[in-house]
Amino acid sequence: GLRGRGGAGFPTGIKWEAVARAAGPEKYVICNADEGEPGTFKDRLILEGDTHKLIEGMLLAGYAVGAHKGYVYIRGEYVLSIARMERAIAQAREYGLLGEDILESGYSFDLEVRPGAGAYVCGEETSLIESLEGKRGWPRLRPPFPVTYGLWGKPTVVNNVETLANVPEIVFRGADWFRTLGTSSCPGTKVFMLLGHVQFPGLVEVEMGTPLRTLVYELGGGPPEGARVKGVLVGGAAGAFLSPEDLDVRLDFDSMREMAAALGSGAILVFDQSVCMVDMLGSVLRFFRHESCGQCTPCRVGTDALVRLLDSIRNGEGDEGILELMMEITDTMNLASLCPLGQSVALPVGTALSRFRGEFQRHLEGGECPRCRQSEGALT
Repeated sequence: GLRGRGGAGFPTGIKWEAVARAAGPEKYVICNADEGEPGTFKDRLILEGDTHKLIEGMLLAGYAVGAHKGYVYIRGEYVLSIARMERAIAQAREYGLLGEDILESGYSFDLEVRPGAGAYVCGEETSLIESLEGKRGWPRLRPPFPVTYGLWGKPTVVNNVETLANVPEIVFRGADWFRTLGTSSCPGTKVFMLLGHVQFPGLVEVEMGTPLRTLVYELGGGPPEGARVKGVLVGGAAGAFLSPEDLDVRLDFDSMREMAAALGSGAILVFDQSVCMVDMLGSVLRFFRHESCGQCTPCRVGTDALVRLLDSIRNGEGDEGILELMMEITDTMNLASLCPLGQSVALPVGTALSRFRGEFQRHLEGGECPRCRQSEGALT
């Protein structure tokens, strides 16, 4: 019942089965540790604090799908993560847990660390594969998908760090144990990064299906004294803006999808009344404009147009037609962008304009917003 913890929630077993059934002796396992979204650092915790569990998860994945080589693609800025992973791989080889004929089992599997160069788009699996092959990290057209045509044209499993770190415990304790945690459709736990205007920010691990309110108030301590929660950005830059009325939503893939939201990277940014929504959305859109690889026109042109339109709103220029134009642009990006980077812009824009529309309208009407300067750059 394990579902990918990288954001999409795709069933891990289906992906593994597709690679296992693929023809040919040459297959690969890739760990996507290119954690490049603002406010996201859960994978770094595993890379630096439980490295051998990740190695074990990749080894089990390789055995399951019939692969003999794996790669850990780590964000280049994670210098300590890279060093610890390389050291752990060397230790595993020394004890005969990686390499040829592991523990005289007849099965061989080895790992190699590859650092990324800092491009957010390389978190998308086909861009990551292009980068691993020594090419520019641009997304591929799909289909074919990596499970049939991946690294060097061979069947490839690409899993997130947190996903692979769950595997050893499931194998050791059993699937029935794993299903006692979380919900029936989303079993297990999830690591979240609780950030922003809460008294106790940090990493938290809770069962799937835990209400958002529990994280914000019970684990995070709520906002500082005298402040009120204005909203929550769930899922990182590519996530959804939720209002205080949405705090009872359960944090699992299906519940979030039902309310047109997503778990995304697992970052939860709580903000109070001091934050201007126009500036908050501006931080998100500037991030996507900066990280667009420029390969496809909808994303390259769309992100720039959205930033310019939002600047007009901030300056009180134009009318409400700008809001409709922004929605039209994100609809086009969602339909026509080559990869999830361009497609995901629709979620923060759509949820910000639907749940906090009045604030955007007040800016268009020329109303003073004392919060603008205070909240500028809130996401970064």
